[in-house]
Amino acid sequence: MSKPLRLVLLSGLMLFVELALIRWTGSNVVYLSYFSNFVLLGSFLGIGIGFLRGRARTNLFPYAPVALTMLVGFVLIFPVRIDRSGSDLIYFGHFGATGLPTWVTLPLIFVAVAVVLAMIAEGVARTFVEFEPLEAYRWDIAGSILGIAGFSALSFTWAPPVVWGIVAAILFAILLRPPLRALQVVALIGLVFMLGRESMVDVWSWSPYYKVTAVTTEVDGNEGTFIAANGIPFQSAVGVDIRRMNDAVYFVPYERAEAAGLDDVLIIGAGTGSDVAVALAEGAARVDAVEIDPRMIEIGRELHPDQPYSDPRVTVHIDDARAFLERSAASYDLILFALPDSLTLVSAQSSLRLESYLFTEDALESARAHLNPAGAFAMYNYYREDWLVDRLAGTLDSVYGRAPCVDTVGDEGKLAVITIAAADGIVNCPEESRWVATDDVAASTPATDDYPFLYLRERSIPSMYLVTLVLILAASAVMVRVASGPFRRMGGYLDLFFMGVAFLLLETKSVVQFALLFGTTWFVNALVFAGVLTSVLAAIEVARRWRPANPSWLYGALLLSVAVAWLIQVDFLLSLDAGSRFIVAVLVSFTPIFIANLVFADRFRNVEASNVAFGANLLGAMVGGLLEYLALVTGYQALLIVVALLYGAAFLAGRVHLGDKTVMA
Repeated sequence: MSKPLRLVLLSGLMLFVELALIRWTGSNVVYLSYFSNFVLLGSFLGIGIGFLRGRARTNLFPYAPVALTMLVGFVLIFPVRIDRSGSDLIYFGHFGATGLPTWVTLPLIFVAVAVVLAMIAEGVARTFVEFEPLEAYRWDIAGSILGIAGFSALSFTWAPPVVWGIVAAILFAILLRPPLRALQVVALIGLVFMLGRESMVDVWSWSPYYKVTAVTTEVDGNEGTFIAANGIPFQSAVGVDIRRMNDAVYFVPYERAEAAGLDDVLIIGAGTGSDVAVALAEGAARVDAVEIDPRMIEIGRELHPDQPYSDPRVTVHIDDARAFLERSAASYDLILFALPDSLTLVSAQSSLRLESYLFTEDALESARAHLNPAGAFAMYNYYREDWLVDRLAGTLDSVYGRAPCVDTVGDEGKLAVITIAAADGIVNCPEESRWVATDDVAASTPATDDYPFLYLRERSIPSMYLVTLVLILAASAVMVRVASGPFRRMGGYLDLFFMGVAFLLLETKSVVQFALLFGTTWFVNALVFAGVLTSVLAAIEVARRWRPANPSWLYGALLLSVAVAWLIQVDFLLSLDAGSRFIVAVLVSFTPIFIANLVFADRFRNVEASNVAFGANLLGAMVGGLLEYLALVTGYQALLIVVALLYGAAFLAGRVHLGDKTVMA
């Protein structure tokens, strides 16, 4: 096998395993899907350590299959529910920890992920150092693109984990320089066997977002199907009659907004179709059903007793709800936000949930623009906290200029229906149900497109996050020192470390901005990451053929591009038509990424120890993942100020390397 091909396959394996672990651990450790960025941090730590060990005497890459199989076995043997209850930050689903204690499980998974990726990355690094630095970086990025493309293709086909395991096992078998040792063979067989056993369970299937559990049973003498997502009870597909007896909340919007009419109804979060079935039973003439997860639609078509998706009055849209609202020109008599809580993050690189951009003030204004003059809007969910109901009601009050109607079921408003109309006299609301503003700060601080953290009560980093991040930082320092030696090895590459911190934040800003502009779907997310890596590869190709006479001006161009990105707000981008929005968004987001990698490539081309330099850069990316939590205080646009400061620090730390250079053809 040629050295370039080996490096491409090694890098592809590394990124493929990283993505698979982020997705798979979140589906088996309940609520880890809310903290998948912790798995990403472990991955960055491990990859950084692996590169620092690129010239170590002992090669740990041959043991990577064993470590990966042990991690998978641990998660399957000790499935847990992490207790994440609390009033300051809301997580949907049932609570109460099971299995090993949280303080045992999370550190073990973080360390295990770091160990697995360190071993794989060491294999990458040992080939990486056989090339000139820029040439190695070029093939590494090409392999990373291959890894993203492969995993995205499997997501597109809803492939179960056994397929992920088979792909990883084949790559390991190719790259471990046959003949394989007995321990490696046993580990790879064990990996495929464990994932295969999990994948063959009848009630489990994998959508692009979740591990879906669908169990069909009898409810009051009638058949119904109950669905869990990543182990959390999520939806139920039962008939309208059963729903009428047990879940009256589904019918409250129709009672409150009976004057709105039901010629055209929009249901956001249509799921398996229960809300659609209720709308049809209430007399809806036409229903647009919007659902982000195609597997939920499929379950509804196969198993819902009322078969709402077979009704000719229903049009299904598999799409992100906010993106649908931005693109659609239709108007409706009734718009329902029907329990659209996603239970997972947009990506492992942000604290943004799939539905975060649906509940901002800007999104609710967009929904209002789709109402007919006598139309009504309603949302319902198990909101868990009174302050969240107040925040949503206060946001609607601001958008519509009148107080909404709030109907609560149970204690403390945990189950609530919030209804409002485009005009007076449409909503039939008793005085006792009319929302009254409170002194709670949450009620007066709506989520916005720049600060879309609906479920965070105040602008702060929750103490649970702070403690965890400090522990991660401390553990990382110890692991780097123990596994790869003194920190002074990286002393000459402090500028590359700062570049890694800044680049991760720049990449995160691009991910969340494209999620807002084009949808929070897995496909958009995959395209953004592919676009980032393509920009990096393009910068490498330019750097291989051209060097600036004075590299200092690249920093000036970079800071200028970051300033432009900061000045151009998302509301301006959303006001553009789809084609113009795409062009401007690509230029605004990817120009800083391209220039940043010109800066990196110009510095990286002449480093003495490419593995140490690259390891320092990757450890910087891990610190960038920690700093991403600043967005919980500042919002996402302000991260660009942090990016500018970090590149300024990189300039100061590396100015000794910025002497005049000779221009090369």
